[in-house]
Amino acid sequence: MTTYILTVSCKSTRGIVAAISGYLAEQGCYISDSSQFDDLETGLFFMRLTFESQEGVSLAALKDGFEPVKTRFDMNAEIHDGAHRMKVLLMVSRFGHCLNDLLYRWKIGALPIDIVGVVSNHFDYQKVIVNHDIPFHHIKVTKENKPQAEARLMDVVEQSGAELIVLARYMQVLSDAVCQKMSGRVINIHHSFLPSFKGANPYKQAFERGVKLIGATAHYVTADLDEGPIIEQDVARITHAQSPEDYVSIGRDVESQVLARAVHAHIHYRTFINGNRTVVFPASPGSYASERMG
Repeated sequence: MTTYILTVSCKSTRGIVAAISGYLAEQGCYISDSSQFDDLETGLFFMRLTFESQEGVSLAALKDGFEPVKTRFDMNAEIHDGAHRMKVLLMVSRFGHCLNDLLYRWKIGALPIDIVGVVSNHFDYQKVIVNHDIPFHHIKVTKENKPQAEARLMDVVEQSGAELIVLARYMQVLSDAVCQKMSGRVINIHHSFLPSFKGANPYKQAFERGVKLIGATAHYVTADLDEGPIIEQDVARITHAQSPEDYVSIGRDVESQVLARAVHAHIHYRTFINGNRTVVFPASPGSYASERMG
């Protein structure tokens, strides 16, 4: 059997689920997992289906046959091969905790992706990347060369076939043009202190204010810095006995976990951008193992 994933978003109206399930039944397919959400505020409907083709129907045939359903409901819909490993480009500056975490999860199969390259504006992790047999691209970024640097970045994206860019603590701001071109395909991670503690040493600032919770936010990148649709968040509790260094250490752990969960959700087509928000369907208990190990 071949596993496929169907993602759907459209205006909410009656008959959508019946039309989808009816089409799949006609093709001899078996639905193994289904999630849906009806947003009453926007009037939009979101759905994700995992189904098995027991009669060897090809992906191309399934897509062609589904066109009348898409047209009837004016859907944004895609059918994906469940075995496809998304091509991912990682970007990093000088903090490597998120990068190393993603590399480890990739290596053990917890993130079933193809890492097609790592871009950095520094050389700190060149050896680590090369030792993983992953292409390393050093692209220095200054105020003077930013347009040329971003042109090189987009060349890397095009030549590698990258479907997703992950900013694993990449500390350069992407231009509006890149954000628009890669809309919905760039994920960033940052500490959850914004907008309270901006600038350098946010964890030190938080320590000086005596915060009791620190955390991290993973979101899609837009032209509005650190304000894109949120995919995943988490927090950790802090006590008065912990130092600024403890804050940094705990914060890095949370950042790594949150970013990995956001990437995991995206590569399994469980995320939908819904205006300034997202719809993120959880992995069902029965499907998590297969998602996790690919």
